[in-house]
Amino acid sequence: MSRQQAFFVDESKPWFQPDAGWPGYVPKNIEFPDISLYELLRESAEETGDAPVLWFLHNFMTYQELIQHVDRFAAGLKGLGVSKGDVVALAMPNSFQYPIAYYACSKLGAIVTGVNPLSKPVEILHQLKSTGARTLVTLDAIYQPLFGSLGERHTFERIIATNLLDLVNMPEEQKAMLKKAGKIPTGAVPDLSIKFTELLKTEPAEITEKVAGSDVAAYVMTGGTTGFPKVAILTHFNCVSSAISVANWLWDSPGACLIGILPLFHVFGMAALHTVVKNRGYMLLFPQPPKTEELVKTVCAVGRDHHTFYPGAEVLFQQLIDFPDIDKYPIAQKINKCLSSAGPLRQFVKERFERKLPGVVLREGYGLSEASSGVAIGPYDKDFVAGSIGLPLPGVEWKIVDISTGERVLPPGETGELILSAPMVMAGYLDNPQETADALREKDGKMWLFTGDLGYMDEYGRVFLNDRKKQLIKVKGYSVFPTEVEQLMSAHDCIQDIAVAGLPDAETGEAVKAWVVLKEEWQGKITPDELRQWAKTNITHYKVPKHIEFIQEIPKSLVGKVLRRELQEADPLYKAHRPAQ
Repeated sequence: MSRQQAFFVDESKPWFQPDAGWPGYVPKNIEFPDISLYELLRESAEETGDAPVLWFLHNFMTYQELIQHVDRFAAGLKGLGVSKGDVVALAMPNSFQYPIAYYACSKLGAIVTGVNPLSKPVEILHQLKSTGARTLVTLDAIYQPLFGSLGERHTFERIIATNLLDLVNMPEEQKAMLKKAGKIPTGAVPDLSIKFTELLKTEPAEITEKVAGSDVAAYVMTGGTTGFPKVAILTHFNCVSSAISVANWLWDSPGACLIGILPLFHVFGMAALHTVVKNRGYMLLFPQPPKTEELVKTVCAVGRDHHTFYPGAEVLFQQLIDFPDIDKYPIAQKINKCLSSAGPLRQFVKERFERKLPGVVLREGYGLSEASSGVAIGPYDKDFVAGSIGLPLPGVEWKIVDISTGERVLPPGETGELILSAPMVMAGYLDNPQETADALREKDGKMWLFTGDLGYMDEYGRVFLNDRKKQLIKVKGYSVFPTEVEQLMSAHDCIQDIAVAGLPDAETGEAVKAWVVLKEEWQGKITPDELRQWAKTNITHYKVPKHIEFIQEIPKSLVGKVLRRELQEADPLYKAHRPAQ
């Protein structure tokens, strides 16, 4: 079976039916090319030339400028000895430098691994050891906090350093003033480090070694529900296929603007960048999430009218509509589509958002690191059933199978594990054959990814997720899904935000606990016990939280995913039952 045949989806599948909501402008099947990410960029640069591709700190960069920088940086890396198969760690916030370094590695066939600037040294050491990264491209301000304490535990063969303002068109005196005033962070780097800007002076050189779609493009750290994160292997074919599939779903014409708050080191942000390049559009890069007023002013100033896309987590859309001066800005004339992912989109948030910003459509999507990010999105051209994670993107086929064996396909309405086959599914986990064998299984000539997510499918092939398999709470044998309890509890008007997880319990095996952030107007007006009594009246008995704690903030990742494990591990009941180390 050819690669193209492997990802051809039978067009009689239920999600292709008109009643399922399949968009009329989206092809049911797509031919996915065997090209590298660099070739994807080069094709778009040849088509667009002087059109903008990136915006950062009030500066635009064109496709032509980007490809020139990429070619020079690739030649510079090659001159330093970086070659195909070498691993390059990128430790930078969203900036011009990140895409330049990323696509330069893609041209060489070097493998990118993005480093989360909020990681602790022990986490970074695990990533560097796991991926074998020997080249580091870093922001000067974060080198010491992230890598300074590693010492001899990990050594880099070459370190390339940059400052946020290096590629910003601004007088040097002004840059110096901003750094001196502390408005632009700086930091010490090793004496032998190389300046990013010096590599950009290298004359472009021909790269003789071909980079194929099957070659590895990135090592992506998975979320790590238990223990240290695993390393997902994403090929160029995976990433290019993802960009093509998502771009076909989002846009029927080129040149869209994308709001880039999602960090580029994360698979969601990385996929957004490639999708923009495929669409020949441009991306607004923010080095850190801006205040809502700054975001709104920026989008109104440089976003494209009725053709600006905003991907993010639910919390970002809540912040936008909570901004008291939102009605003073023509933001709804800029943004036309939004995508909420990295966690459930609660229906009341969606409804409030679309009431506040008429004409702007907010849809839920679903993705995971092991599938190069997105694999499902709700349709934008028609109403869609509440609670569904969307329809599978072109090239994606999915099923619900029984949890115990994974062999039996379940009928509509029955809960099981979501599995999928798609061109964007990873090649496996790096140096982890057992985990790879558990996650990737061949059936009927196709490779299927077992996602670990539990849910059911309706008669139209639309999937509704309950929760992660590993986060399922067992209360006296009953299965309790944290996400469902969060949604049910959110019906009480006092709740601003909530997270639910299981804790050890001698009587029931596990007990449900809810961590709740109260709305400001409810502070001091309700107790945890009163909220629990309300839950007893409104929720099935085994789903009612046995423990409720009011806290100031729910911990979340940079892309807005609730960190349930962090709450669990900090809880006294969890600590009391945890085996001694």
